[in-house]
Amino acid sequence: MLIVLFLIVLFHMAAAALLFAATIYNAWWVVTPAGRDVIYTDLWYSCNSTCIPVENSHATSAAYLQTVQATMILATILCCVSFFVFILQLFRLKQGERFVFTAIIQLLASLCVMIAASVYTAEKDSFHVQSLQSGSFGASFILAWVAFPMTFISGLMYLVLRKRK
Repeated sequence: MLIVLFLIVLFHMAAAALLFAATIYNAWWVVTPAGRDVIYTDLWYSCNSTCIPVENSHATSAAYLQTVQATMILATILCCVSFFVFILQLFRLKQGERFVFTAIIQLLASLCVMIAASVYTAEKDSFHVQSLQSGSFGASFILAWVAFPMTFISGLMYLVLRKRK
């Protein structure tokens, strides 16, 4: 049983690392203009040799971008909180009880990641100015979509996990 708990902790930590990387790394959108530097755009900045804030990211017209920012941050926080709740429940629950509270928090993190990646997918043309619309999805976007099933599976594992001798 100790090996199963160790593997679950490793899986959870991998999901959290993917969430952190997807939220922080600046490659949600990648543009490679002919003869110029590659432009990486994340949820906050567009960077080539220098970084500038995403245009109109503070305006109400960029509500989609603000939704993606908020849900990715919330997903990362919820994933970390669920790990700490798991550790607390591991030592506090009686044997045979389930980690339901941990599972609920982790499933909420999964829902937040899905919302963020879905909104970004649906509204990607609204996020970028005309000169950046010819790009493609970057590594952070892919990491967000990989983090979604990992957090979902992790939440389901906590739901069915029982503490055994």
